[in-house]
Amino acid sequence: MFDNRNILITGGTGSFGKEFVKTILTNYKPKKLIVFSRDEMKQWEMAKMYPDNDILRFFIGDVRDKDRLYRALTGVDYVVHAAATKIVPVAEYDPFECVKTNVIGAMNVIDATIDQKIKKVVALSTDKASSPINLYGATKLASDKLFTASNSYSGEHGTRFCVVRYGNVAGSRGSVIPFFNEIKKQGKLPITDLKMTRFLITLSEAVKTVEHAFKEMVGSEIFVKKIPSVKIVELAKVIGPECKIEEIGMRPGEKLHEQLISSDEASHTYEFDEYYKILSPLNSWDSCSRRIKGGKKVGEGFVYTSDQNNSWLQDVKLKEWLGQIDY
Repeated sequence: MFDNRNILITGGTGSFGKEFVKTILTNYKPKKLIVFSRDEMKQWEMAKMYPDNDILRFFIGDVRDKDRLYRALTGVDYVVHAAATKIVPVAEYDPFECVKTNVIGAMNVIDATIDQKIKKVVALSTDKASSPINLYGATKLASDKLFTASNSYSGEHGTRFCVVRYGNVAGSRGSVIPFFNEIKKQGKLPITDLKMTRFLITLSEAVKTVEHAFKEMVGSEIFVKKIPSVKIVELAKVIGPECKIEEIGMRPGEKLHEQLISSDEASHTYEFDEYYKILSPLNSWDSCSRRIKGGKKVGEGFVYTSDQNNSWLQDVKLKEWLGQIDY
């Protein structure tokens, strides 16, 4: 699929970007793999991991800068859009900057990829985009809507867009696992609410979900991987078994439980063995057989939330799962 193709990833020096680049260079033979990001130091450090690699290219730029995107996208076949302002408290404190990156940036990526005749674009989303209560989630919901609707907007140019939505990525920058691991030496671990639950996914699983989306997409789908949930208090006990648990109260914009599919999305959601597919009702795409592709429609009122999940990480299973990740 990626062999002999030119691929660009925005936000490519982040946690997901690094894993994606490693996977592509290990499993495929692309013509060119372009890392597009705004942090030259991270690019410099990442480049040192792949000495004498003439496939991997680095392009300093920002998704807020449409002209720079146009230049970077010349000759590209596939795009993964991973660039985002994603820390919830930061987005609450600096809302204008969050909108510029997550909404205006998404619009720039859409316009530039259509005009440069990119074949396929997969945009990364988050559980916080489903029934959002914080600005980060609201901007990612707007981004999801922009990318799914752009399959109509692209028209005769033929660029196809879809979205991959998943939960907290274990070990990624800003996630709870490396945070707990870093401060456990203090002898206590802060938890905002003892009842809190979260979805968890590994970086490798996140990359596999994006690979799957590129293979399966027709255009306008939101792919939702089935992933396990964890009680944050149990996660804290496994990471710091000797630590005191301190309940500190929920932060601005924080949910008690996360959600990947809302009841409002259930009417156009289809279930498969390992994932769900939310189809856009625009242009009757939610009744298109090519998009449904053997999926089973979920029941009325269905929701996919971290506290009502069929899969849980607990005790030994949680310890084994944590042993798979680098944090």
